[in-house]
Amino acid sequence: MLRTSSVSARPRYVFQQAMNLLGAGLSDGDHDEDALSVKEAELSMLRRVGAPEGHILVAQGNLAGTYRALGRLEEALRMRRDIYSECVRIHGEEHGETLHEAICYANALLNLNRFQEAKSLLRKMMPVARRVLGESHELALRMRWAYAVALCNDPASTLDDLREAVTTLEETERTTRRVFGGAHPLTEAIEHALQNAQAALRARETE
Repeated sequence: MLRTSSVSARPRYVFQQAMNLLGAGLSDGDHDEDALSVKEAELSMLRRVGAPEGHILVAQGNLAGTYRALGRLEEALRMRRDIYSECVRIHGEEHGETLHEAICYANALLNLNRFQEAKSLLRKMMPVARRVLGESHELALRMRWAYAVALCNDPASTLDDLREAVTTLEETERTTRRVFGGAHPLTEAIEHALQNAQAALRARETE
């Protein structure tokens, strides 16, 4: 049993960890509305006690995931944009955490069909990921996948855009299969996206 003196000695860490675990457990059990209340309270507490920026960013990321699970996509997007901007400010564009948040932000844009913004962000960050992490890193592959999806799904895409999407996915699928194997979920997801892009290209070419 935890003594009162232990709680009073480390209040912010004990209670923050408890709230984090509770929120995660509720999310894992698909109790997203309850998880939302816990995660919002956790973020508010962290800000109130002046927690380190890294802790606040993690809490914001968890909250953004719950917003997405509840279909509150605009709120999820705003939070992802804020997290990405803070990572750029704190770490710079070449930091691994910034690159991770870039793909999260891009996916949030795609969830709302904001294809032009997603493409602009990914065109900026894909070369950074390749330079810092290498062509075969999972984040670099996920960025190329997201970029191709944006090209393929954008109603304003041209025939050349669809061809670029197919070429990008073909190259990305080969690399992902070589690095992770054919049964890996990422490989299967990119292969599915490639099939969709190829079908879209065939349909456009026959018009």
